[in-house]
Amino acid sequence: MRFFQIIWDDPHDPEGNVQHVGEHGLTIDEVEYVLNNATEWGTSQSSGRPCCFGYTPSSEYIIIVFEEPVAGVAYPVTAYQVPEP
Repeated sequence: MRFFQIIWDDPHDPEGNVQHVGEHGLTIDEVEYVLNNATEWGTSQSSGRPCCFGYTPSSEYIIIVFEEPVAGVAYPVTAYQVPEP
């Protein structure tokens, strides 16, 4: 699946998704890369939101939990490193 738009909050918003993924040591580029090159898709067990898994360009295996307000548009809620399957 490829997204034609990925929505990011203002980088200075302390409650925004840019700050949230940054707290987990990830960048916008890494999250966007995995969203468009995911190796697995699923549903978050804790939130019920869609999620995907994949490797960043630096070979970190991460999960991204996101919302899809309309088809082809992703709003990343959180992303963080997880153990490889």
